[in-house]
Amino acid sequence: MTLLKFLKLIRFGNLIFVAVCLLLIRYAFFESTSAAVSLSDFGYALLIIANLSLAAAGYIINDIYDVTTDRINKPKKLYIGNGISEKTAFNWFIGFNVIGVGIGFFLANVIGFPAFSALFIFSSALLYIYSSYLKNVPMAGNIAVSFLVAGVAALPGIFDLLPAINAVNREEQAMYFFILLDYSFFGFFINLLREMVKDQEDQQGDYNSGGKTLPLILGTARTNKVIFAIVLIPIVAIVHYVYSYLFENTAAVLYVLFLILAPLLFFMVQIWTASEKKDFTRLSLILKIILFFGLISIGFHQILLG
Repeated sequence: MTLLKFLKLIRFGNLIFVAVCLLLIRYAFFESTSAAVSLSDFGYALLIIANLSLAAAGYIINDIYDVTTDRINKPKKLYIGNGISEKTAFNWFIGFNVIGVGIGFFLANVIGFPAFSALFIFSSALLYIYSSYLKNVPMAGNIAVSFLVAGVAALPGIFDLLPAINAVNREEQAMYFFILLDYSFFGFFINLLREMVKDQEDQQGDYNSGGKTLPLILGTARTNKVIFAIVLIPIVAIVHYVYSYLFENTAAVLYVLFLILAPLLFFMVQIWTASEKKDFTRLSLILKIILFFGLISIGFHQILLG
């Protein structure tokens, strides 16, 4: 097993993005707003490691169950059985889960809320259920993995903000927490759209492996219409957010309009007529870029509160 193939197996680039988002939440958002936090720097580093470990485990188990499909959909990105044995991959999956859940249990006890460790146990179990079963249930798999993506923004609020609430700072802490929930909402819907587009992109492999994704049940055109309808939700939410909170901040408005809303509107127009694999590959990339610019904006959210 080469290091490069291992890094590709765990989607190292995606893990770096997750780590950057979590670092921005703590050291750009929380610190710039003087939010009260409960974790030390070391504790927060452990929270990041736990998150990344579970994400890596999820990528590994997904690839293990997708060998047949990936042989058709993306043969150049097939790592299991191509330099990395299934047994080795599964051992890494177990190892990352143990690290993620173990750290989660430790942190939950450090902040005095041992029940919070259930979030890591739930995430670990959901990743396995998603890969082994839910991804073959129309929409259920897409929703499950998007829920986990949404959790990236919510987790610092749960482990860092909530335990530090007291009678004096309750209102401010709640405001910061709900801002994180707004980002979670955004992450959930953009990733849900991307998962649905990827199902469109991977129809051939899913069909040959006996998959039951939405495109295989409804067809490409009807699934495009479902995606078109769903994309209205984040668009309406973003417009409302801009009008309610950002309207007087020109820089923030321009950022949202050009880097998030305009690409979403372009996606909305293009999805209506998309039919070829290359069309869906391009639209998936657009959504990934939107997700990137949306989530990293937490790093300079302080300008929106000034």
